[in-house]
Amino acid sequence: MNNSPTIKKTKDGSTTLYSAQFEQHYHNPNGAVLESRHVFFETPAVPAALSKKKELNVFEVGFGTGLNLILLLDYLEKTKSHTKITFHSVEAFPVDIETAGRFDFGENLQALQPFKILSEIFGNLQPGMNQLTITDQVQLKLFVGFFDAHPVTSTQAEDTSPFDFIFHDAFSPEVNADLWTPEVFRHLAKVSRPDAVLSTYCAATSARAAMAVAGWKVARAQGALGKREMTVASLDPENLNDFKRVNEKRLVERFEKGDFG
Repeated sequence: MNNSPTIKKTKDGSTTLYSAQFEQHYHNPNGAVLESRHVFFETPAVPAALSKKKELNVFEVGFGTGLNLILLLDYLEKTKSHTKITFHSVEAFPVDIETAGRFDFGENLQALQPFKILSEIFGNLQPGMNQLTITDQVQLKLFVGFFDAHPVTSTQAEDTSPFDFIFHDAFSPEVNADLWTPEVFRHLAKVSRPDAVLSTYCAATSARAAMAVAGWKVARAQGALGKREMTVASLDPENLNDFKRVNEKRLVERFEKGDFG
């Protein structure tokens, strides 16, 4: 059986991948680009940070097609930002360069030459940490391997600044439960700034409970493209004033009772 992901066109014209291994799409079939803009940029207010911060550190769980990196370059250009960014990501199952060469993120992103950027990335990946200069402003640190082996999130030491934003873009808890545990969210909390914002498309109560157990403050936000909700979290509750908070205490109690298996 061939478990290689296959390219699928989404309703906004951009492509995503379908994983036979996990039996899920990498992005919302209603629109890969539109979903990622909403979940990882507009909702956590990344554009506003680009207008204020001289430096930003981003950690992404699941590099996938590289779409969030391309969108970050797009937001830098649109906001005329001079922010220096280190974009950390981890990917256990990177695609091959041939597959990456067939991605289509739509006409609005063509000026960024995503094919050229992604070909350089996927064509030169090695197991472990890969460091690439994407532009004068953007450094990519892409770890090929599993999350718990990443130098930032494991017991290994790495000289890095705390993260301002966490893009939690793993496959869902139903098929990839290992990336939605309190241990994972504790690791992310340890390497984040006190005012860091974590965003994810996922609205599962079990995932929110794991975040709460790990010390994150958690809120509901409007979902993207037909999804009722997504999740935003922060170590600083002030960052969640524009959203509807969940009852973290109750979620922790339910987690400790074993309500989530």
